[in-house]
Formats: sequence, structure tokens, C-alpha cells
Amino acid sequence: MNSKWEMPTVDLSPYTAGAAPAPARAAVAGAIDRACSGVGFVQVTGHGIPERTIAGLARAIDSFFCLSSGQKGRYRAPAKVNRGYSPPRSESLSLSLGVEPKAGDFDLFEAFNVGVAASGRPDLDLPVEHYPENIWPGELPGFRSAVEEYFVEAGRVARVLTRIFADALDLSSEFFEPFTDHSVDVMRLNNYALPADTLLAGEVRGMGEHTDYGVVTVLWADPIPGLQVLGADQVWHDVIPRSDALLVNLGDLTARWTNDRWLSTLHRVLPPVVDGKLVRRRSAAYFHDGNFDALIETLPTCRAADGTSAYGPTTVGQHLAEKLAGSRGGTVNTAAEREAARLGALGHTRHP
Repeated sequence: MNSKWEMPTVDLSPYTAGAAPAPARAAVAGAIDRACSGVGFVQVTGHGIPERTIAGLARAIDSFFCLSSGQKGRYRAPAKVNRGYSPPRSESLSLSLGVEPKAGDFDLFEAFNVGVAASGRPDLDLPVEHYPENIWPGELPGFRSAVEEYFVEAGRVARVLTRIFADALDLSSEFFEPFTDHSVDVMRLNNYALPADTLLAGEVRGMGEHTDYGVVTVLWADPIPGLQVLGADQVWHDVIPRSDALLVNLGDLTARWTNDRWLSTLHRVLPPVVDGKLVRRRSAAYFHDGNFDALIETLPTCRAADGTSAYGPTTVGQHLAEKLAGSRGGTVNTAAEREAARLGALGHTRHP
């Protein structure tokens, strides 16, 4: 591993802890701009999520994934519904890039998804296919309240970040608001632990190589090895978050907005190993993905000198449907040429 590679760390408190002088906010925006341009991942402190809220989330994750496989299986939704339980080997994140996994390979993780539901915004007549209802495990008292409390806090952090993004890109502070005021936000609770009956045929991956789909992701994770980020040097770098920090990375829609000035960075999760032993690793990824009907086009200030862009326009709903048809539905995504090309440089084969 290249010892010079380093995960940037940025303190968000000038944006989260009340009024701060303009130079302090400008320093934060500049640091975020450099991180988004150079790495596409950043570790953030000063996010303002109370420790008790994070502790409650961790307990909720433990309570669900300690259920039996039969109990968890009752909360599995159809592949097109991005809610509820996903067991190990039920998804392949590389398919979201149009890249077929090798025969026998599988993703180790299991997950539980919640998100913004149409019923939560009765003022807007939102389509249920983009805002499905959540599926809550009835046998776990306190699970829903703990997850919803953290969901609200992570959403707040995501919106603080889009304000910082606007400042960093020399846009009006509320530029992203019309694109995200009924955002298709989803939070995925992940558990990485090898079931006792798992047959180790092929390569065991925690989570396959992928980019995130939307605007920005806010990630809480155990300070345990597993997450790796692909650097500009084409080397996978280990990322272990600080216990007081969150990880933030950009999604494909932000790369489209900025014409790759900012990076939607490839990342993966290996089986978490400490001292030669497989250990359990937990994470919660909050995906701030934008309004289903928002049209995403490259910003005028990020286009090439001749006014062109590497990306055509798309809607959030169309983009997410193409991505999820790959990861959850097992259908190769043919609309991810640029993302897949980066994996191709590493020797992966894109499905024709």
C-alpha cells in the first residue's frame, strides 16, 4: 500500500455548531473541495450526532442481526422494493457497474434497509415505487425508534454537507434544495459476519466493488478493518474510521453534476480480519439520493471549455432504477460505462 495515501479529515463544526465567521466556513468548504476532488472520501468530525443516538443505533443493529435466519427472512421484500432484509449472497454490488462477478464469488454482507416512505409526506403524492413503506420487525421493542432517531440525524448531516458542497462549488447556499426536498433517502444497516454453514467456494467478499448511486453517503462503521477505497494510484487503501467520526463519500449523481471534477470513488469491503481471525463488522450507510423526479445535468461551471460533458442528463429515479436492477435484481447495468471502465483497468471484465 502506498504510505503517502491518507484519508482527509474535516471538522464540520463551523456549519453544525451555530453561527461561525465566514472565513471558518470557507476553510471547511475549501477542505471539502480538495477531498472531493482528490479522494472522493472524507472523514468528518463535528457532525453533531449525539453519542447516545449512535449507541442506540448499534444496539438496534445487534438486536436484528442476532435473530435467527428464519426470523430475519420474514422481513425480506421483493428485489424491486429497496426495504427490509437482504440475506448473504442475495446481492452483487458489482452488477450495478455492469460487471459480472466471477463464478462462485458472493457478497458476504447481510443488510436491513429503511427509507423515506410516501406516507411520511402526505402533502406530496409521492409514487410508492420510489418511496415504499418500511418493514419493521415487530418482535424487537425499541428497534424502530432507535433507527428512526439516527435516520433523522444522518439526514441532517447529509443536508449540511450539500450546503457545504454548494459553497465549495461557488453556488448559492440553497442550490441543492430543489433537487433534494423530497429526496429518495435510504439507510442500509450492514452486518459482516460469516454464517457457520457458509461454503467457501470462490472468493468471499464482504461487499463487491462499487460506487454509490446518489448525491452523498454518510457512513457510520465500527473501527474495524474491511473497507477499502481505490486511490488514484489504482491501489486499494484500507480505511478504518475514528470512533468519533463519520465517513462521507460522493455518489454517481454528484460526479455527473460536476463532470468528474468531484469523484464518485470505487470502494469495497473485504471480510473483516483482526489478528488473523474473522470478526464481526457493523455499519450504517445513509444514502442521500435526491428527488425521484429531479433532472440531473452537469453544472455549467463544470462543463468542458466547449460546453460539453462526459455525462448526459438523467433523472434520479431512472438512475437509481438502473443501479438497483443490478445490485438487487441481478440484472447487468448497461448504463454505467464510465464507472465500469475503472474496474476494467483493474482487470475486471464488463459483461457485453
